[in-house]
Amino acid sequence: MESLVLFGIFFILLFLGIPIGYAIGIATLITISKYTSLPTVMIAQNSVAGVDSFPLLAIPFFMLAGNLMSSGGIAKRLVNFFESIIGHITGGLGMVTVVVCMFFAAISGSAVATVSAVGAFMIPQMVDHGYGKGFSTALTAAAGTIGVIIPPSVPFVIYGVVSGASITQMFTAGFLPGILMGIALMIICYIVSKKEGFKGSETRSSLKEIFHAFKDAFWAILSPVIILGGIYSGMFTPTEAAVVSVVYSFVIGVFVYKELDMKQAYNAFRDAIVVNGATTFMVGLSTAFAALLTMQQIPLKIATFITSLSDNGIVILLLINVFLLIVGMFIDNIPGTIILTPILLPIVMQLGMSPVTFGIMLTMNLAIGFCTPPYGINLFVATAISKVNMTVLTKEILKFILGLIIVLLSVTFIPAVTNIFL
Repeated sequence: MESLVLFGIFFILLFLGIPIGYAIGIATLITISKYTSLPTVMIAQNSVAGVDSFPLLAIPFFMLAGNLMSSGGIAKRLVNFFESIIGHITGGLGMVTVVVCMFFAAISGSAVATVSAVGAFMIPQMVDHGYGKGFSTALTAAAGTIGVIIPPSVPFVIYGVVSGASITQMFTAGFLPGILMGIALMIICYIVSKKEGFKGSETRSSLKEIFHAFKDAFWAILSPVIILGGIYSGMFTPTEAAVVSVVYSFVIGVFVYKELDMKQAYNAFRDAIVVNGATTFMVGLSTAFAALLTMQQIPLKIATFITSLSDNGIVILLLINVFLLIVGMFIDNIPGTIILTPILLPIVMQLGMSPVTFGIMLTMNLAIGFCTPPYGINLFVATAISKVNMTVLTKEILKFILGLIIVLLSVTFIPAVTNIFL
């Protein structure tokens, strides 16, 4: 009964438009008060304990680094460099958008930061070159999902804290799935561009022009090398890498590219603080929600129900993927990870899936939710940039979601996709 009440109240509040953090907290409070003998103070205790974590400090710093890089000219130079290489082929500007999103993902760790930083440059540019506005917006929104798969990744940090999996291993395992996501989107981009007549740049860049673009973007390209190289070499932890990323972004934006002034820096800090406040609020209450689930043995009950549906491991994994895709339509990645990990991780481990592979699968499912209404945050950011009608955007993005789901299935059923670099 408490399971139905807990999830029922939660989803009703979401449909009523209540912010997700409040929905989680209210559902937890009502369930504890009416259907259990637990003290309500456990909400505060678990909320504080949930955010009292050193690895979680990486989240605000990666958010801040992404904001500083967006304002400091790094995203723009990455666009210019990759455009000089592949901008001339059919669908070239669309492919540039995907590649830059992949590269920016290796800097920011955030889907929203990736869409906003890259979309602000690329959507108007694609439209000016004859690409459909709906297509351009949908492609950018879909490519932004790579921001939470290619390391560093904010959701990977959350998952590592919740599950106990190595965050460094999560970062390593995310490389190939992120690259495959990018390749899938580029293939779809090429096919659609060929059909619709979306051509690349009129002239092909010379080696001299490519070298000049590379030289201009050198410090931007060096950023993920320093961040990820430092993590994998053991020089610093993911949290320390996030701080290094902030310092590097600030120095490059102010003293090298000289495009980051104090007003922009202030705005970057302010935006990071506001977003982190909302994120920390969600993380805390999601931890209390997850604690209630565990105390009432709800994960065990759900696991028993899922495994009773079929004896076939493939069918169970498909059902879990469908379930996660639906959940991703309504719940943000961070609370979704905290709530669902203790429920589903024991099930997939019984089927022989490693915690690292499940972390990638879980994050990909919830990331695809960034591109699906009603809670598609990437859609909201992209449409705010392009002013495309949400109905048009939803129709355009279906083909890209299909490509992402194909990669998701490869992650689910081909262990080498996530284990190849471990």
